[in-house]
Amino acid sequence: MVCLSPSDPVSPAFRDAVSGALMEFLDSQDASLTAMHPLTAPLLERARLFTTGGKRLRPAFCAWAYAAVADADRLPDAVIRAASSLDLLHVSALVHDDVMDASDHRRGFPSAHRQFEADHRAAGWRGDPAQFGRAGAILLGDLLLMWSVEMFRRSGLDAATLDRAQPYLEHVRAEVTAGQYLDVIAQAHDPHALTRTPQAREALSGLIATVVTWKSASYTIRRPLHIGATIAGANTAQLQALTAFGQPLGRAFQYRDDVLGIYGDAALTGKDSGEDLRAGKLTLLAAEAFGRAGADDSAELAALFGDPALTLAQVERARQIIDASGARAAVEDEIRREYDAALAALADADLTDAGRAGLAGLARLAVRRDF
Repeated sequence: MVCLSPSDPVSPAFRDAVSGALMEFLDSQDASLTAMHPLTAPLLERARLFTTGGKRLRPAFCAWAYAAVADADRLPDAVIRAASSLDLLHVSALVHDDVMDASDHRRGFPSAHRQFEADHRAAGWRGDPAQFGRAGAILLGDLLLMWSVEMFRRSGLDAATLDRAQPYLEHVRAEVTAGQYLDVIAQAHDPHALTRTPQAREALSGLIATVVTWKSASYTIRRPLHIGATIAGANTAQLQALTAFGQPLGRAFQYRDDVLGIYGDAALTGKDSGEDLRAGKLTLLAAEAFGRAGADDSAELAALFGDPALTLAQVERARQIIDASGARAAVEDEIRREYDAALAALADADLTDAGRAGLAGLARLAVRRDF
């Protein structure tokens, strides 16, 4: 069991418990993979690597929703294992996301597809190393997705509880996949061209908001809340209150990610600073910058946006244009609005006092990233 504390909602003890549950589960897969063939070893090695560390926010939201409904400050081991399975789903999505975005790094390491690519080069195998790398990462992501299902099923929860939670697990897997596809569509749009008129700008902002809702907000916060609360036997009113809390908080979380993707510290984000600029990542921050900047600045930003060879000086110039446009300030205002809406919904929720305090603490961490 793990004891939760509202003053430290993602405590070292909680993170250690999640890490222990994940490593125990992954260790249990070793024999079956090895029996298939020793060449499968990199799959498990990279599963362990990318599930080590991380903020553990999804397990934490699941665990605190359970505690807030069940009126419990101690988490049974089965609940820890069930909550931890959400991080396998999360890492699955990260591995796939890095392939789609051609990202070179994740959590301070070369991304999975780059590591598989390096394996191919080192072995001198036939064919294209980059294609092999992408294939290996896609399969690793698929395996992690399947393992997340298995880990939840084997968590130790009774059959009735598993049945209650199952619809929410199905929702989150479908939503993050469909949301990712919507993001692929969004990235195919030209933000410079589509922000020159108010109508096009409004349509683009609507698409981005939809992507954020399903790719990030629901999968990061709302569904983990639903899963934890359902395990504890939540009623309809409690689930609705958690939705009212989780959806705006999830959007604020993603908008903070958007800011960090351009202005963040690589030591904090695990990615190169300015990577979203080099990748031409269409986010609310980018759309606001193109829409608010004057014609000359917008055209200059468009010439920089999406160039993988941007120098540090060019990254800094793009940041200057974004700042001068007022886009960063506008996104910060939106983060505050969504965060305030989430806390207002939480204050009215039929949850325990300790549970509300823990969820409020998690909300602060999710938006401020002061881990």
